Amino acid sequence: MLRNRKKDVPTASRSTAAGSTITATYEIAGMTCGHCVTAVTDELTALPGVDNVRVDLNAGGISTATVASKAPLELDTVSAAVEEAGYQLMSAPK
Repeated sequence: MLRNRKKDVPTASRSTAAGSTITATYEIAGMTCGHCVTAVTDELTALPGVDNVRVDLNAGGISTATVASKAPLELDTVSAAVEEAGYQLMSAPK
């Protein structure tokens, strides 16, 4: 299991209009199949304020999860959700 975890994980684009959505992309290690995608999607979707989750699988490599939410998500909260699914949050895509 990878142990190199960075604290500056999310990248986000923010809109200031009323009813805006914040989108953040996270890198996740350890995912290998469709079941992994479902597990991560379910955990992230269950977080308060999350509207949408899209997971792009890179089997055996670093996958990405793009999360749209009504407000910024705490990094620790996202990390805990990913870990609950059985994977590890890594650094944001460059």
